[in-house]
Amino acid sequence: MINENELHQQLVTWRHHLHQHPEVGFEELQTSDYVAAALQEMGLQVHRSIGGTGLVASLSVGDGTGVIGLRADMDALHIHEDAPDRDHASTTAGKMHACGHDGHMTMILGAAKLLTESRDFNGTVRFIFQPAEEHGRGAKAMIADGLFDRFPVDALFGAHNMPGLPAGTIATRSGGIMASEDNFVISIKGKGTHAARPHMGIDPIVIASEIVLALQTIVSRTLDPSVPAVISCTEFITDGIRNAIPTHVTIKGDTRSYAPEVQAMLEKRMREISVGICEMHGATCEFEYTHEFAPTVNWEQCTPIAVEAATKVVGADKVNAEVHPMMISEDFGAFLQVVPGNFVFIGNGESNATGGIPLHNSKYDFNDDVLTTGARYFAEVVRTALAR
Repeated sequence: MINENELHQQLVTWRHHLHQHPEVGFEELQTSDYVAAALQEMGLQVHRSIGGTGLVASLSVGDGTGVIGLRADMDALHIHEDAPDRDHASTTAGKMHACGHDGHMTMILGAAKLLTESRDFNGTVRFIFQPAEEHGRGAKAMIADGLFDRFPVDALFGAHNMPGLPAGTIATRSGGIMASEDNFVISIKGKGTHAARPHMGIDPIVIASEIVLALQTIVSRTLDPSVPAVISCTEFITDGIRNAIPTHVTIKGDTRSYAPEVQAMLEKRMREISVGICEMHGATCEFEYTHEFAPTVNWEQCTPIAVEAATKVVGADKVNAEVHPMMISEDFGAFLQVVPGNFVFIGNGESNATGGIPLHNSKYDFNDDVLTTGARYFAEVVRTALAR
């Protein structure tokens, strides 16, 4: 039996080192080295350079034929950490683990430690460490590099810490739990002119403003009110100056939804509105729409496994099996388009408590108090899934 205090101290040591040395997508070289060394110290063979800096280690016990995958993301963000009193703060200016991937890696390492020492399951578990989650390319890169051909799994399980949820609680649901993210760029070309003589030009600022407002009618007037979606214009860029109406305006933003047919509808209507308003004013329009993140849709047969494992670890009163979907996006969705699986939220702390600072905030930190919970949850998922 692993001593709880010793386990927690090991997890904190791993997590703090990873937090101090953040690396962004596809640049996780030192991170990959550190994780690989920890796995090799447990006696596991590590396969490197999968989809870039990704890696996989496998552990087989007994004669069972079942294979369960556990996934952690590895990359940090281009955010400068604002935590001068934090002993384990980032040592790299302009980069930090502001989304908790340091904690996610640590929880999977903890599960590996628990399972390599207990060996109380029958089958195979694969520990999968994925690069480049933040911009939605790492999962696809690993899949394209033959991840599931070389290391097949019957089901894949993942988790994300969630500030705002009580520390140590676990929440999930069958079906869509996180949204897709599609990005768009609307480029409008009008005709620049002196600010005092607007009638001599075609004002792209007015046109772009009409477009921004009109886009909001898609969700409220084209989409069924029971179907969730979000259209957000997040950048408005011009080549004008104070006393000159510009020629060009660029609108950038993203959309969120849960179903391919909704994604298609949003793209179609956004294009029609943007082009139509520009034509009405005599301007030209270029419309780009790209699919960055697939929706994360939990498989119905895998969710009871996650719920059962979570209940064994934290108790039924701390498990929510019907959590409301969130409009955030996760690269794990790309995996679930290929293999069955489930994704859970692990509470990082309520807003006014430890761990409650929002994700992608310069003061954020993963809550060390939930490291053991996450490690034991993932280990229990393996036992539960393979027992079935």
